[in-house]
Amino acid sequence: MNQPFRAFSASGNGTGEVVQKNEEQLPEGNVVIEVFYSGVNYKDALALDPKSKVASGYPITPGIDLSGKVVSSSDPRFKEGDDVICTSYELGVGHDGGYAEYARVPADWVVPLPDGLTLREAMIIGTAGFTAAMSIHRLEENGLDPSQEPILVTGSTGGVGSIAISMLNERGYSVTASTGKESEHDYLYRLGASDVIHRDELNPEQRRPLDRQRWAAAVDATGGAPLAYILSSVKQHGAVAVSGLTAGIDIPTTVVPFILRGVDLLGIDSSYCPMPLREKVWQRAATDLKPAHLEDIVQEEIGLDGLNEAIAGVVQGQARGRTLVNVKK
Repeated sequence: MNQPFRAFSASGNGTGEVVQKNEEQLPEGNVVIEVFYSGVNYKDALALDPKSKVASGYPITPGIDLSGKVVSSSDPRFKEGDDVICTSYELGVGHDGGYAEYARVPADWVVPLPDGLTLREAMIIGTAGFTAAMSIHRLEENGLDPSQEPILVTGSTGGVGSIAISMLNERGYSVTASTGKESEHDYLYRLGASDVIHRDELNPEQRRPLDRQRWAAAVDATGGAPLAYILSSVKQHGAVAVSGLTAGIDIPTTVVPFILRGVDLLGIDSSYCPMPLREKVWQRAATDLKPAHLEDIVQEEIGLDGLNEAIAGVVQGQARGRTLVNVKK
């Protein structure tokens, strides 16, 4: 690859621009990937904002996930032409990421594309869907099965929430979706929600250490005060898998749900989870957890030139499901 290529570069002023780069400007790594798809995630929006301190420095090419074909590799695990996925670690925040036609990354970050997924489908799922799949995987490891119901999903119109609903529905679970967007109820029912509640139900004015038992488990992408109520409302020996903080980082709760109901709080770290677990979760995302409504989850498909507008939509809370980035578009 001697020809120049396009990349979306952020300089630390809150936006980015499409620039021309060459191979010599790629960061260190032993696998070069021709990128076909990426996605827009909340963390990508944070990477553009220097106040968030998510990006380790500027300029940087954001994009915390990508799928594509190996161009060259000095690692024997990968060869030219292999279809691969790369997500998380320092991608897009400390190491140039997926918003470019080419990426060079450490081989230890790369996952072979599982059978059952195309490169496009892998990035409709993306980091958000991987997080949803890992949440479900951890809950099931903790003892959850489809006979227990219902399962609460918060932030349900976002990437993690949307895909979690579809994955849970695929597994036979009854899902209650929480949202503040009344206009999106039909969308959530289409994904497989059995019930939709307003997010205000999860943030009552008067909190109790224990409330009535409502859910067998929860996939929580928001954190904050609603998480405290969710913990107080989970059924005996239930669990909550938490992966987000859009409602805040403080949890005004007590030890009571943990010691009187045996509730488990499972932290979902999709960035640095061990590679054996990462490969297992991606395999499940391609098989028993593969959403049946992947195209319904795509809000729009954009090229690199549409990133500033799409990322602004995420910041303003206008995003629904997944925005797919077609790097070739």
